[in-house]
Amino acid sequence: LPIEDAVIVVEDDSTLRSLMADILAEVGAKPMAFETAGDPLTHLLEIHGDYPLMIVDQSLPGQIQDEFIELVRSRRPTIASILTSAYLLDPTQVPPSTIYSHKPWSLDDLVAAVTTSLQPGHPIFKITSPQE
Repeated sequence: LPIEDAVIVVEDDSTLRSLMADILAEVGAKPMAFETAGDPLTHLLEIHGDYPLMIVDQSLPGQIQDEFIELVRSRRPTIASILTSAYLLDPTQVPPSTIYSHKPWSLDDLVAAVTTSLQPGHPIFKITSPQE
């Protein structure tokens, strides 16, 4: 199913940020991409729009990197989250009800995580060839 809502992307790597925004736009989402945690936090807490999902890099620059997901959820408890990281994270480092996606993730992995977060009743499956 197409994703028709705004999705917040917080990624300090400009190439990955642009790639995620492009992928989200391809599946119908309206990506809002940010480089640091401060701007999207202000945006999410001040703007009264529907933001069902945020995709957040674990190693964000700034003072609120570790608490970002919890801070947003304290004001918007229904927002889903995907945490990405190039580092292997201990499960205790991943906030509750958050999907963890290890970098480098594939296109299929990102779309599956977004779909799982936003449409839990409509799972998608990766189509594999007989050789796999």
